[in-house]
Amino acid sequence: MLTIESLNQYYGGSHILRNVSMTVPEGKLTVLLGRNGVGKTTLLRCLMGVVHAKSGAIAWNGQALTKLPTWARVANGLAYVPQGRDIFPRLTVEENLLVGAASKKRAPSKVPEHIYRLFPVLEDMKARRGGDLSGGQQQQLAIGRALMSEPQLLILDEPTEGIQPSIIQDIGCTLRQLVEEMQMTVLLVEQYYDFARAIADRYWVMSRGEIVAGGEGADMDADGVRTLIAV
Repeated sequence: MLTIESLNQYYGGSHILRNVSMTVPEGKLTVLLGRNGVGKTTLLRCLMGVVHAKSGAIAWNGQALTKLPTWARVANGLAYVPQGRDIFPRLTVEENLLVGAASKKRAPSKVPEHIYRLFPVLEDMKARRGGDLSGGQQQQLAIGRALMSEPQLLILDEPTEGIQPSIIQDIGCTLRQLVEEMQMTVLLVEQYYDFARAIADRYWVMSRGEIVAGGEGADMDADGVRTLIAV
């Protein structure tokens, strides 16, 4: 389980994260919803050590992460798919994927077959440069690259942004497959409510740097989550 306790972060004089406390159950898909600018991406960066929290605690399965550098968090089983994908446009698809395994003590010399089973389009285009792929294909590449480190916890920041509906559906199916067949834990930041509701086991809602609601994914409609993220 991922536990976050009383996390605070500031940018200049702005209090971005305000005593954020939440849990992400192991082997479940948890969605964090909220409007732009409420602190969701900052929270994910704190989880990965890209930004160090000013106060509070982060732990994964009992292992304290708060003071660890990013590479050590990856070694402890975390992987991150950032907003905007951040692939290497001049590297081939295959090279981009292999970069994702660089943290492993014995990095593979080729891409494991299960990555290509999850994303068949990547095998078809493995010799093409990442920058030549469509936005949806680049998003699949970014997720595949994160999976190359064989994470226990996969963290994604708005993977549906700017992507055609057919690819959004494919990504949703893949995330559910990771949870149900590979027992992976997934934390997904999302604004697209219908997508989140369709795949979430649990949810949290953030507003102005604070967690304002949470519950079971099946209860999102009854809990009025759509209204919470629209105000």
